[in-house]
Amino acid sequence: MSANSSNYTPDVTRLLIEWTGGSQHAMEELLPLVYDELRRLAGSYLRRERSDHTLQSTALVHEAYLRMVDQRNVTWQGRAHFFAIAAQMMRRILVDHARGRDAAKRGSGACKITLDEGLLAPAERDINLVALDQALEMLAKLDPKQARIVELRFFAGLSIEDAAEILKISPATVKREWAMAKAFLTRQMKLGFA
Repeated sequence: MSANSSNYTPDVTRLLIEWTGGSQHAMEELLPLVYDELRRLAGSYLRRERSDHTLQSTALVHEAYLRMVDQRNVTWQGRAHFFAIAAQMMRRILVDHARGRDAAKRGSGACKITLDEGLLAPAERDINLVALDQALEMLAKLDPKQARIVELRFFAGLSIEDAAEILKISPATVKREWAMAKAFLTRQMKLGFA
């Protein structure tokens, strides 16, 4: 993540620990520290969406934050873990929104996103978000670690090192699993999810 200043991480980590301990004040103090990064993440998601998407960055951030506040049994492990969960919430919100829109239109206007970091070949970068979610769910059944790496790298925008820290594996393992996950998703998208 881009917010790596020496004061940023300890403050966020401290507030997350206090929030886990039940401190309402810590939760209120946390939002201003993470808001810009959450908006950056939301903006990144929404730039991948179709141009007439009705969700705005602010609404997506607020919805994700409200869902995170409702998490009762989360033991926050630090800044990277927080943003990984935030990204997961945003993904769920966007997929729910896409499914609702598709149901209303019966698939005539499927939500599209553009995959970053070479997940698919350049000519195939514009794909259906619901189909990607389905392919990710299939990957999660086959290899939960690879699916988690996709969430952390693609949806949370975490670096190889941050993903390795969260998963408690080596960066080399993350790189290898990330490559295999991209290959699997590319294959699934070509075989019928697109």
